Amino acid sequence: MEILAFLVPLLPFLIIILAVTIRQINEYERGVMFTMGKFTGLKNPGWRIVIPIFQKMIKVDLRVKAVDVPDQDAITKDNVSIRMNAVIYYKVSHAEKAILEVEHFAYAVSQLAQTTMRNAAGEVTLDELLKNRDEVAARIKEIVDKASDPWGIKVDTVELKDIGLPENMKRTMAKEAEAEREKRAVIIKAEGEVAAAENMAKAANMLHAAPGALHLRTLQTVNDLSSDQSNTTIWMMPIEVLRAVEQVKEYIEKKNQ
Repeated sequence: MEILAFLVPLLPFLIIILAVTIRQINEYERGVMFTMGKFTGLKNPGWRIVIPIFQKMIKVDLRVKAVDVPDQDAITKDNVSIRMNAVIYYKVSHAEKAILEVEHFAYAVSQLAQTTMRNAAGEVTLDELLKNRDEVAARIKEIVDKASDPWGIKVDTVELKDIGLPENMKRTMAKEAEAEREKRAVIIKAEGEVAAAENMAKAANMLHAAPGALHLRTLQTVNDLSSDQSNTTIWMMPIEVLRAVEQVKEYIEKKNQ
């Protein structure tokens, strides 16, 4: 009873001490412990006692983080000015390195990604950058992952979100695309005319080889024209035939006289 009577007045102080000394580490976190300024180990999830003044614990989030890399002005290998942005996904693989080896690792990763983006854009031409965005993004990921490895950072992926072009370059590319479409249209039309000419040549040879086929084809054409009353048919005859008709007419007139 005497002990209880002694502890009851101290109970508020004990609660305050426990509240000050106990730290909770969530499942997705790790605690980096320092004792009198010296790194003394990692703390796993749960409740951990941290003695004030003598000890300090920094909690590090191990979940994947998405960092939006802001727009960066860059110049491609063929001297075209562009603006590009990206998003980088990374996570902390070693909590102690992220605290001991670099100050503000999130800011450091963002700055490293920005510099790497500009360098990667300068290694390729504009056409290569537009056509091979995934390859350029993979190159950026490789460089950032290697450079941030001593910091205990693991880069999962890098995605190029947008590549902005100057207005004059957009107009030039639009004209180039239009010219390319016109080129394809002319080629397709020419190929169609060649195919049609080949088929007509084959048909002419077949009509020439079959006796009377040309006359039958002519009669079929005349029949097709005469089926529509709105069609006007023009017949062209050699001048010799007209002269022969005139001579026959003169002969008949003289005979009647």
